[in-house]
Amino acid sequence: MALSKELLEILACPKCKGDLTYKETDNGLVCDKCKLMYPIKDDIPVMLIEEAVEIK
Repeated sequence: MALSKELLEILACPKCKGDLTYKETDNGLVCDKCKLMYPIKDDIPVMLIEEAVEIK
């Protein structure tokens, strides 16, 4: 699934309100500032902090 450019422009990290980048290989949205990845399940981004996965 590829997220539209328009959707990526309006989505923000729920924790810090920073920009997110789509990582197709991980099927998630990544906040580089918080080092969190928000998964995409059934083509829907799960934008809950408690569902985010820490990345290194």
